[in-house]
Formats: sequence, structure tokens, C-alpha cells
Amino acid sequence: MEKKEKVFADGFMFKRNENAPEFVIGRMSLKCDEAVKFMRDNHKNGWVNLNIMQAKSGSYYVELDTFEQYLMCICPTCHIS
Repeated sequence: MEKKEKVFADGFMFKRNENAPEFVIGRMSLKCDEAVKFMRDNHKNGWVNLNIMQAKSGSYYVELDTFEQYLMCICPTCHIS
């Protein structure tokens, strides 16, 4: 399976505050002009799916979820490929 290049979500920032109460996961900030452009450029059927990831350094970043599910059938009577 081919590994796709990461697409960082322009205009989106996630920060975690270790001093926050347990029920607070983190804080999401959006820079409106960059975030809106990113969403317009990357939506599929009106949706943009994002992943909040943790770098090896421990910092967080937001990337576009580019996962696409493909259906494949190998039965001789089916024409799905």
C-alpha cells in the first residue's frame, strides 16, 4: 500500500495544557482566512476530516485525513474492482 505525503492543515492549531482539568483534552485554534481556504481546497462532499497527531518531539499538529476506503471483490461473478 502506498504511503501518502502528510498534508498539514493550514490555519488549524491544537494545544494541550497539562495543567488543565482531566476532562479538558486540549484547545483548538483556527486562523479564519487560512482555515477557510484549506477547507475549500480539501473538502470531499462538503466534509474535511482532520487528525490531531503527536510528533516524536511531543508537540501536536493537525493534518488532513486522506484515508480512502476502496472496495475490491475477487469473485468471478462480481464486477466491482
